[in-house]
Amino acid sequence: MTEPVDLLTVTSRRFPTGPHVLEVAGELDHHTGRLLTRAVEETPFAEHGLVIDLSGMTYCDSTGITVLITAYQRAEALGAPLGLAGVGRDQMRVFEVVGLDQVFTFHGTAEEAAASLRG
Repeated sequence: MTEPVDLLTVTSRRFPTGPHVLEVAGELDHHTGRLLTRAVEETPFAEHGLVIDLSGMTYCDSTGITVLITAYQRAEALGAPLGLAGVGRDQMRVFEVVGLDQVFTFHGTAEEAAASLRG
């Protein structure tokens, strides 16, 4: 069976004097979550932190939430800041219902998140 990896793209970039950014576009679910997991594992963000930009995310299931929690746990273990950017209203409601609005730091845009992580 072919995996529908084209349903999600993860693009990595870095602000010149700040954190790495992983831009997520498409559906983050049990079929595609491994792509974001791999990107988080391969991104060297211990020194400057990580922003996960979800402004292009169109869907997220419980597996996607688990991937984000795992990214948070990795950042905590490294002592690195992590921010989520561009979370839509519907997805924010899910974060609130499960209590993750108390765990993650949210920003409107990746640029705002990067500025915040720089201190």
